[in-house]
Amino acid sequence: MGVFRQTKTPTIFDKYERKQFMNLKQALIDNDSIRLGVTASDWKEAVKLAVEPLVESGAVKAEYYDAIIASTAQYGPYYILMPGMAMPHARPEAGVQRDAFSLITLTHPVKFQDGKEVSVLLALAATSSKIHTSVAIPQIIALFELENSVERLQSCQTKEEVLAMIDESKDSPYLEGLDLES
Repeated sequence: MGVFRQTKTPTIFDKYERKQFMNLKQALIDNDSIRLGVTASDWKEAVKLAVEPLVESGAVKAEYYDAIIASTAQYGPYYILMPGMAMPHARPEAGVQRDAFSLITLTHPVKFQDGKEVSVLLALAATSSKIHTSVAIPQIIALFELENSVERLQSCQTKEEVLAMIDESKDSPYLEGLDLES
């Protein structure tokens, strides 16, 4: 007797959920959440500066920052995804109002408590863990798999240059099956 795996057929709800404000480029535009050449004295200030555009746009409540800091104190900087790059985020119930991203580059890297230095922060606000893993992460991987991505983002002088890099990442295999155009 064979063992069959039952796979879930995507529903209209699943497709809708995958689309909500999780087009990285569009979310950055809609939330006016790209800040370049920002100065931060330490990692906490850098995280605050990354979350600020999300608070200003109404995507998260102010306590979202506090939740990230508390989570970092408990688990360490789990959101440093690669050398030079961090994706600060907290749980959806920590004040997320809608799915959104913000991106900041720092004039000088900040050092986290584990000694790792970061100069690019891409803050994520996701209304569910499902959106976080199935929609947000693939777009972030696609962007940061570009050659010299951190250095290139660091040298961007305009928001348009950042958006052009996102366009450049659109053919990544990590984005296969994601409907980011609708």
